[in-house]
Amino acid sequence: MTLVQLKYVIAVAGQNSLNDAAKVLFISQPSLSSAIHSLENEIGFDIFIRSKNGITLTTKGAEFIGYAKSVMEQYELLDAKYISQTEVKKTFSVSMQHYTFAVNAFVELVKQYGMDEYEFEVHETKTHEVIDNVKNRKSEIGILYLNDFNRNVLNKLFAEYELQFQPLLECGVYVYMWKGHPLAERKEIALEELDEYPCLGFAQGEHNSFYFAEEVLSTYQYKRFIRANDRATLLNLMVGLNGYTLCSGILCEDLNGKDYCAVKLKSDERMTIGYISRKDAPLSAIGQKYLEEIAKYKDKSLG
Repeated sequence: MTLVQLKYVIAVAGQNSLNDAAKVLFISQPSLSSAIHSLENEIGFDIFIRSKNGITLTTKGAEFIGYAKSVMEQYELLDAKYISQTEVKKTFSVSMQHYTFAVNAFVELVKQYGMDEYEFEVHETKTHEVIDNVKNRKSEIGILYLNDFNRNVLNKLFAEYELQFQPLLECGVYVYMWKGHPLAERKEIALEELDEYPCLGFAQGEHNSFYFAEEVLSTYQYKRFIRANDRATLLNLMVGLNGYTLCSGILCEDLNGKDYCAVKLKSDERMTIGYISRKDAPLSAIGQKYLEEIAKYKDKSLG
């Protein structure tokens, strides 16, 4: 296995085409195909599925590409520092469920570190993609929650993917709604009192299992339920349809504005918001700093 082969498979994965990757790499398509076949024979499995519609990654191939990118990034840093002696930006990437406070912590991190030395990525996305991104080294850290319902299933998945979960915040469950909602002035709300209003949740795509739901109490039989793909749409539905969602109660008016509120749900349900990382990769200094920014929200949690 050589660095050149790793460079080749990363290019093919990015282009989803041998011909396009060959053009980017300035080599012939047969030479590229031969190099990839040689690597696949060496490692003992197919990295790509070849079909008339193009090239896609196998499950093992996607994992391999994650490791390959990590190796190439480290090589480029070594080359820049000790051989080429050029400046190469370091990278930091985090994936998260749809938590405004986690985005706000990311904003504060970027402000502190600036963008001269670092390239930043933030992925606010589906639960399974948060896990996959950390597993495949696309992100160093993933922010998500565990509770009594999903803990065993997700912990089993973490163990399979060689990930570890560390708690950050312990929260009750709150009803998040716009301040014009008929129940917005209440101190507490029972779930049954919300039956006449649409519950809003984030779509999880092909992994639309109760265990991957971002909202606690996912097995409750809601009379009205609407799924959305992003937070902006969810907020619009709150205003337009008097919808609501269930959340941690941690509000970030800097990003979402002052038109929304969180009311305590009458429930003993608890959620533990934490982070996942790879067991074989110690956290970087900037990763630790990001978690320190998240931890500041302990004081802002409504309990």
